[in-house]
Amino acid sequence: MGLFAALIPGASGAQALVADNPYERGPAPTVAGIEAARGSYAVSQTTVSSASATGFGGGTIYYPTSTADGTFGAVAVSPGFTATQSSVAWLGPRLASQGFVVFTIDTNTTLDAPDSRGRQLLAALDYLTQSSSVRTRIDSARLGVMGHSMGGGGSLEAAKSRTSLKAAVPLTAWDLNKNWAQLRTPTLLVGADGDTVAPVASHSEPFYESLPGSLDKAYLELKGASHSAPTTANTTIAKYSLSWLKRFIDSDTRYEQFLCPLPQAGATIAEYRGNCPHTS
Repeated sequence: MGLFAALIPGASGAQALVADNPYERGPAPTVAGIEAARGSYAVSQTTVSSASATGFGGGTIYYPTSTADGTFGAVAVSPGFTATQSSVAWLGPRLASQGFVVFTIDTNTTLDAPDSRGRQLLAALDYLTQSSSVRTRIDSARLGVMGHSMGGGGSLEAAKSRTSLKAAVPLTAWDLNKNWAQLRTPTLLVGADGDTVAPVASHSEPFYESLPGSLDKAYLELKGASHSAPTTANTTIAKYSLSWLKRFIDSDTRYEQFLCPLPQAGATIAEYRGNCPHTS
């Protein structure tokens, strides 16, 4: 679980064990905290021009301003077909304020297919950790990918080709490939019950079912939502994406409570599937 037990002198029983995870960032999570528009960290941002980017189209890096807590995990986020980074920009400050470095990218062209977007997400992560002005703030061993539509397919493609990634969160993903049995990255697939562009029956659901049974995986189907749901601020997407990234990029088991037991269907959730408890 990425936790180490430490004894407290003079304590006894359950109080004698303290979770000591060096990757925990931010206060103990609450429902109100993970649903909030901003977390506990002040956020700065910097622009990466296409001219200075290699293998992707540039973008915007959002990062916690303070360095007092050490390094952070990082996430690259791809937009979908015909879209630019502006369509996923809301995720940047929202996730960064909870303790991540987030890179919302532009792709080389707005028409790039998922396999290309996957390669570009990996190029963006390489830029973040090797060349960016915030590289010293990032733990290069704790990286993840997200994306919308074809960018969501790109996040699956990236995770398939780079098994060291710690988390993937495809949002209403589109891809011609329906078999992801090769993935070894904990994956949360987010679909929408009203999606007519990437219907869950032919995209997110078969993607999820094809993932290895032994993999930490989940499928969240948004209720009353369309294909474009991830392109505007969405509390349900943010809540579970954040919990997933915290749990698997930061090995922060404080967030397990929001993922296991499995969330129930309700006002914003049509269905949630997954395997619990998580093992990574």
